[in-house]
Amino acid sequence: MLIAFDFDGTLSDSEMMVLLGQRHGVADEIAEITERAMNDEISYAESLHERADLLFRLDDDEAQAAFESVSLRPGAADVVRALREAGHHVAILTGGFDRGVEAALAAEDVEVDTIVANHLVSRNGHLTGRAEGPLIEGTKDHALEDLAEELGVEMADTVAVGDGANDLPMLEVAGLAVGYEPKPAVRPHCDVVVSSMPELQDLLADEGVL
Repeated sequence: MLIAFDFDGTLSDSEMMVLLGQRHGVADEIAEITERAMNDEISYAESLHERADLLFRLDDDEAQAAFESVSLRPGAADVVRALREAGHHVAILTGGFDRGVEAALAAEDVEVDTIVANHLVSRNGHLTGRAEGPLIEGTKDHALEDLAEELGVEMADTVAVGDGANDLPMLEVAGLAVGYEPKPAVRPHCDVVVSSMPELQDLLADEGVL
């Protein structure tokens, strides 16, 4: 099977954009934009560009320190390890950033099979205020469908786990849609809702995935 996780708000309770914003004195502005996007009030692409622009000229060492403070939720590494040990393909599909995802996984000494993430552009030791990547204009349903096709996995044999509005596309096409403490606009589109990683692990066992 193919199991796809969102990162910020799902596998991690760190909001890496806010962590970056704290390093640049713009955390409140970033949090406000994030909340509007998660509640589907503005498009994810628009919100990401607005937030990235607020990080213009942030020192790259400060950015890396923020990324290295990103952490996985308690129990998340156990779920990922169990899924991979059971022979499943585990993917992270996130509008967040590659450096934060990689740092959080490394801190827990856990790996996933695929990471699809965005990237904050840096030049001459500072962030440029630009973001690039496949999940700015692209959507997670297409990312999940493309990965499933590449792996030869039927969509009925996919699981998607997410919490926010930009997770809706993949939740709607996955064989099993799991909401992790989902936002109000997302909850109706979930087959089941969980509020902790141990609960998610129990659910996956009940569903015959683990």
